[in-house]
Amino acid sequence: MTAPLHEPAAEAAPSAVDEATVAATGATAVQGRSLGRIAWERLKRDKLALTGGVVVLVLILVAVLAPVIAHLVGQDPETHHEDLIDPLFGTPTGSLGGISGEHLFGVEPVNGRDIFARIVYGAQISLLVGFLSAVVAVVIGTVLGVLAGFFGGWVDAVISRIMDGLLAFPQLLFIIALVSVMPDRLLGLTGTSVRVLLMIVVIGFFGWPYIGRVVRGQTLSLREREYVDAARSLGAGRFYILFKELLPNLVAPIIVYTTMMIPTNILTEAALSFLGVGVKPPTASWGQMLSSAIDYYDSDPMYMVVPGVAIFITVLAFNLFGDGVRDALDPKGSR
Repeated sequence: MTAPLHEPAAEAAPSAVDEATVAATGATAVQGRSLGRIAWERLKRDKLALTGGVVVLVLILVAVLAPVIAHLVGQDPETHHEDLIDPLFGTPTGSLGGISGEHLFGVEPVNGRDIFARIVYGAQISLLVGFLSAVVAVVIGTVLGVLAGFFGGWVDAVISRIMDGLLAFPQLLFIIALVSVMPDRLLGLTGTSVRVLLMIVVIGFFGWPYIGRVVRGQTLSLREREYVDAARSLGAGRFYILFKELLPNLVAPIIVYTTMMIPTNILTEAALSFLGVGVKPPTASWGQMLSSAIDYYDSDPMYMVVPGVAIFITVLAFNLFGDGVRDALDPKGSR
């Protein structure tokens, strides 16, 4: 009588053969990838978006290190160089607005302040207002948009009508009127700090309906998904569903619209400074420099070109990066 075969050993043989085959061919096991990693891999393939992101990082470093950069080039944004100004016409001596090895972007007419140092310091104002006003808009818009989309009913009706009213309100005119009547001291701040705070709050307040409508629409869609119904059937409360089920799935559209909102806020700050209701001189601002350059565009065009190019590059970099982030997080969406 023959002994039975040892079945476990027989079953293990194909597995051992498969492992030996994988080792011989150098194949690797398939690994799962997170959504963030997938989005990053898509973003890496977009060269324009990466270029925009690099420029944005450089601009942030320039704004943060503005005092250090100005010190390295040996210039101060408020130091006057009257010896470099033609006493008859008030324009910089030399070609291209006084550009030289000492003054990389030339000097301003009349007072002779170094343009490079003022451009570097002006980046602080533009990026500070652009980023912080976007944060204000995102916080308010996300909270109210989620509430409107999740609860619906009269809550949705009230918040939606508020959005419609703010979208129809002349934001720029309101800011001009508000700045004109604001005191020079507010909450312990004085002068330029008051105006910067006011621009951040007002631009952010009038900007939240744009992202609020997007968040509301996404919430209306997400609240009908199966995993939300499953959470309800398991006894999950409203706040659990809001913070654990809905908000994590709203991160992608919030990030996308934040990157698209920042350049718009930078342009708004430049427009306000151009109109004279932004930061006060001698604080450097790109929009303020453009306003001052109007009187010298024919005799010293570089004075207008430099801040104009700075605004153009900044806004273009943010838009390219924002487009890339949007495509990476939502590849099926159309431009």
